[in-house]
Amino acid sequence: MTARIIEGAPVAERIRAEVTAEVARLRAEHGLQPGLAVVLVGEDPASQAYVKSKGEQSLAAGMHSVTHRLPADTRQDELLKLVADLNADPLIHGILVQLPLPKHLDEKAVISAIDPDKDVDGLHVINAGRLASGLPALTACTPVGCMVLIRETLGDVAGKHAVVVGRSLLVGKPIAQLLLAADCTVTIAHSRTVDLPAVCRTADILVAAVGRPRMIRGDWIKPGACVIDVGINRVPFDNPEQAALGKTKIVGDVNYKEGLAVAGSITPVPKGVGPMTVACLLQNTVTAAKRIAGLA
Repeated sequence: MTARIIEGAPVAERIRAEVTAEVARLRAEHGLQPGLAVVLVGEDPASQAYVKSKGEQSLAAGMHSVTHRLPADTRQDELLKLVADLNADPLIHGILVQLPLPKHLDEKAVISAIDPDKDVDGLHVINAGRLASGLPALTACTPVGCMVLIRETLGDVAGKHAVVVGRSLLVGKPIAQLLLAADCTVTIAHSRTVDLPAVCRTADILVAAVGRPRMIRGDWIKPGACVIDVGINRVPFDNPEQAALGKTKIVGDVNYKEGLAVAGSITPVPKGVGPMTVACLLQNTVTAAKRIAGLA
């Protein structure tokens, strides 16, 4: 058996088209142009690439898009002042501070300073609490993208057992809440889970979000399971000659070749969950703009 490959790009393209159409409608009918502000502190190459993609895609969708690039030695009070200014800016409906921040900055304080109504990353404690309470909330983009792919693949997931490996605020905890809301039975597993392979083998839906390259092996996967790999890990090439030249590639948290032979469906890395994240960010920004304007 070879698993069905869950490609994220076509689904993300459809979401972006829907967002573009909705932005055009809001501008034509209400004079409302959703606005996204992205804040990047420092020179991290991966973060720079993400921020560039977010800016380009928001502009392509017809949004107002602003990117603030700050030096790595930016002080906490300077960053908080920028967030306060964006909170007060009527042209900005979504604020995203690219993580991770330089180590001298307090990420929790920065996230807490963002207006929850503009928190399109879904990390503010108010949005996390609303999600856990079953209330409308801006929800982290990657988990939302995962749920879209799961529903596209499986349809109704009520009653299925989902195992989430990883308990981060950005992915593990919110995807668990979304799966619960979809009437799954959910287990959150992590590095200290006793007999983690056995726990994973009980999953009809296995979400890997632990940040360890190829940690989840093929014999950890229940035959026929739906596997969503959120991991993005840069590792040396398997070929020793290429590795010796310092060449690297991106792999997920699942051993993809092994998983492909066991799972019923599986996301590749890259081109699986990755494209969904920015598409869902655009979707969150439109949602935020409509709610702020009283149109939701």
